[in-house]
Amino acid sequence: MERLETFPNPNPGRKFTITHVNPEFTSVCPITGLPDFGVMTVKYIPGEKCLELKALKYYYLEFREKGIFYEAVTNQILEDLVEACDPLEMEVISEWGTRGGLSSVINVKHIKSDKK
Repeated sequence: MERLETFPNPNPGRKFTITHVNPEFTSVCPITGLPDFGVMTVKYIPGEKCLELKALKYYYLEFREKGIFYEAVTNQILEDLVEACDPLEMEVISEWGTRGGLSSVINVKHIKSDKK
């Protein structure tokens, strides 16, 4: 998790949405070993911290050679990013290229609980 960096939210008293889109996300199918190509979109309402983009880019590159299913990688990214920046809300959407006539879209969400 050290690879994900953050910086202080410049307007912590205001709710606003940040959207980051990576149109060149790649990982590897754990069954065939063939590359999977997708678009990874992260939308979040920051709390006290925002994600730093260069670190996010290098974090994504760690999946380039990793054999992982679409559902697992999407959920892993959400878990890691929530742990790194503790957003008020976050949504990760992965849209995968067509393979065998099918394409897939995985959407996972996190909403911070007021419970302590």
